Amino acid sequence: MRRQFLVFLVRWVLNSFGLWIAVRVFGTGYNTNVTAGVWGFLFAGLIFSIINSILKPITVIFALPAILLTLGLFMLVVNGLMVYISLKLAPGLSMSFINSILTGMLLSLINYIVSAALELRQPTEAGDKS
Repeated sequence: MRRQFLVFLVRWVLNSFGLWIAVRVFGTGYNTNVTAGVWGFLFAGLIFSIINSILKPITVIFALPAILLTLGLFMLVVNGLMVYISLKLAPGLSMSFINSILTGMLLSLINYIVSAALELRQPTEAGDKS
């Protein structure tokens, strides 16, 4: 249980950092300035982490026909939708849907790297010699 909480904390901080990078690189898509500071990005990262763990599996199930029809490319839209919803709920941040899709790609890459790094650090079983 403690390890899962630490993994969630790492993902939360890295998602917040990824959102900050995405806003700096891609912009918001609107002619507005971002009014969120460090705490705003941390809060947006927390919202994204929670939505990503609860709402994304349900959305993927409902979007499964479109995902299969496009050979997985519709997952970009699903990831963008998760970012878009998260930023709509976060105060001081907003982003166009197209930029949310690009941000979703960046955050997916970050989450993939975190998952791969945590899988490499996981100790092997005592009886496993492969």
